[in-house]
Amino acid sequence: MMEKINIRRAAEPDISAISKLLYEVQKVHSDARPDLFRAGGKKYDDEELKMILADNDRPIFVAEKAGNILGYIFCVHQQHMNNNSLTDIKTLYIDDLCVDETARNEHIGSLLYEYVLEYAAQKGCYNVTLNVWADNVNAMKFYEKLGLKVQKIGMEKIL
Repeated sequence: MMEKINIRRAAEPDISAISKLLYEVQKVHSDARPDLFRAGGKKYDDEELKMILADNDRPIFVAEKAGNILGYIFCVHQQHMNNNSLTDIKTLYIDDLCVDETARNEHIGSLLYEYVLEYAAQKGCYNVTLNVWADNVNAMKFYEKLGLKVQKIGMEKIL
């Protein structure tokens, strides 16, 4: 019988597993864009992770199987109240999503995403958004497969 994957809110004891996955994400980005991303780095250090875990506006959810963290999804609640050009909708922004490279193709990313969609709906969000780097072709395909559509495009000219 296959072990069940449990999606839950991350907690401080998960920091070392989350940290390992943050290095995996950084490697994808630094391999594709070494001009922008430092090799061997990660987006958040352990102290920053502790602060994020304590912030209800920035929930992190993990996928756990047999006591092992196999993936995470970082979220940020956003709302632009009384903005001159934007409406007051509530958005849940996906700041980061990673599945351990040894657990890919087990639908863990899809499970995390579906969990967050349900969470966002319960919180009264209008939409769920995220950014994806153009060089991260696998992520682009993954998000398109989940039904996400392009909302805006960032462009650059390197000088």
